[in-house]
Amino acid sequence: MSHISIRFPESIGKQLDEEARFSDRSRSDLVREAVGEYLTRRQKERRIEAMSRAARDLYSNAETGADARRIQEDFDAVDTGQRAIENEERAAGIDPDEKWWDE
Repeated sequence: MSHISIRFPESIGKQLDEEARFSDRSRSDLVREAVGEYLTRRQKERRIEAMSRAARDLYSNAETGADARRIQEDFDAVDTGQRAIENEERAAGIDPDEKWWDE
């Protein structure tokens, strides 16, 4: 396991000590968990930002933007058709969520 030394402002040190007492955990455990959660969150934020940037780039391109709109229209049509089928089944007394096949 890697070793690191950290200096906190006194107020954070007091909060850390208090949380360690309340949770019956060591300060090291709390810091390790907090850093792990922070790094996981930052990694997720970077991935989301990269996907958003790629989506903006694609959407700003006239050709890919038109393709994306056509794909979205196709998905909307399929979704609308699926809802219509489910509504017809419900009107006929059929539960569209019920499995009709053997597992």
